[in-house]
Amino acid sequence: MPPPAEQAADFPPIVLAFAASDPSGGAGIQADILTLASMGCHPLSVLTAITVQDTMGVEGVQALDAEWVADQARCLLEDMPVDAFKIGVLGSVENIAAIAEILADYPDVPLVLDPVLASGRGDELATDEMLHALRELLLPRTTILTPNSTEARRLADGEDDEEPSLAICAQRLIESGCGHVLITGTHEATAQVVNTLYGKAGLVRSDSWERLPGSYHGSGCTLASAIAAMLANGLELPEAVREAQDYTWHALAKAYRPGMGQFLPDRLFWARDDDAEPPVEEERASRAPNLHRH
Repeated sequence: MPPPAEQAADFPPIVLAFAASDPSGGAGIQADILTLASMGCHPLSVLTAITVQDTMGVEGVQALDAEWVADQARCLLEDMPVDAFKIGVLGSVENIAAIAEILADYPDVPLVLDPVLASGRGDELATDEMLHALRELLLPRTTILTPNSTEARRLADGEDDEEPSLAICAQRLIESGCGHVLITGTHEATAQVVNTLYGKAGLVRSDSWERLPGSYHGSGCTLASAIAAMLANGLELPEAVREAQDYTWHALAKAYRPGMGQFLPDRLFWARDDDAEPPVEEERASRAPNLHRH
C-alpha cells in the first residue's frame, strides 16, 4: 500500500456539500454533485432535507433530523480530508446549529454559503427563525456568501425607511462576520446583470453579464458550487469567483428544458459539442450571460 503522501496525489480535491435533495436534478444536492464533479472535484454530500419538486416549483420540504445531518458529516469527515465546504438549503434551525458546530472544528477550510431563501416561483425555503440562526451561527464562519440582490436585502434587513443599497447590504453582512459577499444582480432592473464581490475593504471586483431570456433552475447552486470547486483547486478567491462565473455562463448557454418549467443548466457542457464557445476576440461583457437564480 502506498504511503499517505503518495495517496494524496492520487485523488482530486474534495468538497463537502450540505443541501436538500431535488428529485428533478436541477438544483440542490444533485446540482452540487454535478457541478463539483464537472469541475474536477470529488463531491461528498450531506442531505439536510428531502423535497417534493419539479422544474416548476417546490411542493413540499421535509427537514432531516439534525442528528442524522451531523452523523452524515462526522462520518465523512473522520474518513476523508475536505478542501472546501458548500452549503445550500438547510431545512431547519436545528440543522443550522448542528452544521455550525461541525464547521467550528474546521476553521481553515473555506466555506461557500448559498442562502437559498425561496425557490424561483417564490416558495419559501427559510423561516425568520432560520434567518436569525444563519446570521448568528453561520455567517461568522463563511468565507464567501452568494446571495442574489433580494436575498442580500432580506439577510441584511435593518430599520431603514428606504431600501438599502446593495453596497450597504454587503457591508452589513460582512460586519456580521463573513469574509466576502458576492451579490448577483439578476433581479435588478439593469440592462446587464452585474455581479459584485465585496470584501472587508469594500469592492473587490464587478462583472457585467448579458441578460439571457428565460428562467433557470439551479443556477445559484451551480455558481456557489463552482466557487467551492475553484477554492478547493487552490485558486485565490477573486479568481475563483471569476472562473466560477465563466463556468456558469457556459452551463446556462447550453441550458435545456426537459420539463414544463424552468431551464436546467447543462453542467456537463464540455462533454458535448462546443459550438456555443464565444469567439476569443469578443469582449468578456458581451459574451457573458445572466446568472439567474433558482
